[in-house]
Amino acid sequence: MVLLSLTIWQHIVKEFFNISPLEWVGFTATIACVYLAARQSIWNWPVGIISVTTYCFIYYQSQLFGDAALQIYFFGTSVYGWYFWLKKDKAQEKPIVSLPWGDIVIVLLGTVALSYMLGLFLQTFTPTNVPYIDGFCTAVSFMAQILMTRKVLQNWALWIFVDICYVPLYIYKSLYLTSLLYIVLLVLAYMGHIDWRKEYKKQTVPA
Repeated sequence: MVLLSLTIWQHIVKEFFNISPLEWVGFTATIACVYLAARQSIWNWPVGIISVTTYCFIYYQSQLFGDAALQIYFFGTSVYGWYFWLKKDKAQEKPIVSLPWGDIVIVLLGTVALSYMLGLFLQTFTPTNVPYIDGFCTAVSFMAQILMTRKVLQNWALWIFVDICYVPLYIYKSLYLTSLLYIVLLVLAYMGHIDWRKEYKKQTVPA
């Protein structure tokens, strides 16, 4: 048992030193993007564009086709989010909103339905060996990104959940740096949730 554990760790260390420069770029840009988002900096969107462009190629090479397609969507929402945040700043509107329970239930049901449809599509039309896991993580990320572009507080709860799910998936796909990235993103998402919640409470306190 000990020998097996050592062999696994030796393999992980070996693969870690063989990480491509492209994955390092994606790793760095993604951490910077999430940190900036947690700080409500508008620069999270252009940095995010670099991140998603890089990971689109990485995921495609790893046959994570749902995640690869998700990066194209992220590219579009990054452009939209950049515009939306600029517009809100100019209008001096309250930047953070919170969904009522009825809307939260709708988001969750929509995520489950989208997850199943994506998993079925990936199983039918792609050679991936993780169709439903890929589809599920893609669906949750899809919803989380929509909520983030609208500055909805609950986006962080979805990011925290999906970051936990991504870690074992990327280890399975030998994307060890990316699995480490999602552990970091998990911490940053939690910090983002705390910061946004504090800001939201300040906004809702009567003047």
